[in-house]
Amino acid sequence: MIDAKKLQGAVGAVPDGIIGRGTCTALFRKCGATADMAQELAIAANRWFDEYGILENELRLAHFLAQLIHESGSFRYMEELASGKAYEGRKNLGNTQAGDGVRYKGRGPIQLTGRSNYRTFGRLIGIDLERHPEVAALPSIGLHTALEYWKSRDLNGLADADNVKGITLKINGGMNGLDDRKKHLAKVKAWWGREHEE
Repeated sequence: MIDAKKLQGAVGAVPDGIIGRGTCTALFRKCGATADMAQELAIAANRWFDEYGILENELRLAHFLAQLIHESGSFRYMEELASGKAYEGRKNLGNTQAGDGVRYKGRGPIQLTGRSNYRTFGRLIGIDLERHPEVAALPSIGLHTALEYWKSRDLNGLADADNVKGITLKINGGMNGLDDRKKHLAKVKAWWGREHEE
């Protein structure tokens, strides 16, 4: 388990030894989220981080945060800035109907993209994201979706192995933004005095 007091010291939270909403809010603030965004993300983190094994060790939390910091612009954007037209007709994303690219563009801190992902992960968290894709941009729902995506790709195992390239490939489908992801990973690892390894 993560040393709660060490994490709290690193993110400026009250050092009570309990990783709850206050600590999670401070954590997301440290990652760049606005106060309101951090509070919303903390609701889901407080509920789900333990269940998805993110707090099992420092590497899991560091890799999870680094990837989401990159994907969401430091937790500032819960919806992709681009229109989504580039995803139009992308059958590998399940975008088979006219307008799917725009309708199912990246949302949430992991930037969930494509009709098939909205369908799959919406069902896993019990929300019809395929019918209501805009809901994926709500921070607490988007974070829960990101955690389910993380679990479905067995990314905790890759985080335990400190494999940033493997995680990036499974999230991005390539190595886009790898240097930025590594930069954020190094920053989060520094909270515990850890060095980034290739």
